[in-house]
Amino acid sequence: MKLCYSPTSPYVRKASVTIRECGLEDRVELIPTNPWDPTTDLPTHNPIGKVPALITDDGQPLFDSPVICEYLDSLHHGDKLYPPTGATRWSALRQQALADGILDAAVLAFLEIAKRPEQYCWSDWVKRQKSAMQRSLDALEEESKSFGDSLTIGQIATGCALGYLDFRFADDNWRAGRPNLATWSETFFNRPSMVATVPKDPT
Repeated sequence: MKLCYSPTSPYVRKASVTIRECGLEDRVELIPTNPWDPTTDLPTHNPIGKVPALITDDGQPLFDSPVICEYLDSLHHGDKLYPPTGATRWSALRQQALADGILDAAVLAFLEIAKRPEQYCWSDWVKRQKSAMQRSLDALEEESKSFGDSLTIGQIATGCALGYLDFRFADDNWRAGRPNLATWSETFFNRPSMVATVPKDPT
């Protein structure tokens, strides 16, 4: 398999953590990809033009991160990151949706601040995205009280979302007023899969 990736994408990090947690490192070739490069061939694998994109062993392209992660989870015989049925499945999927919502809002806010010329930056848009981030973080503060010992995609997505906030919005201090989530993250960030996938700007 091949994974088109960027080292700063939190969605790529979700896939990369999943690869490691599923023991699939030896089966996936990493293809460095700059989605902003107009000459990239990324749209041939993902018409949306975003990373990650996974090309399976039989040549089938898969996107976006929830689809990729669930596919990867289907390839191993250990405990599943996507619980197959029941309340635990819906909890994991809800947590993933909350975390992905934080990432969606955070990426939009970051692009508005970092990519748009300063005189055209829409401050109300940034405030709207940050409000969505704060509400979702508050919801995850409650969700984290029920995080068990079994690893799920909800926890992976949450860890990657919090890591992205540390990466791009450290001054906002998401930990303030969220002691359960902060305590949980201290342990989760030390998982080998998380340590190996810390985002960093290309040099």
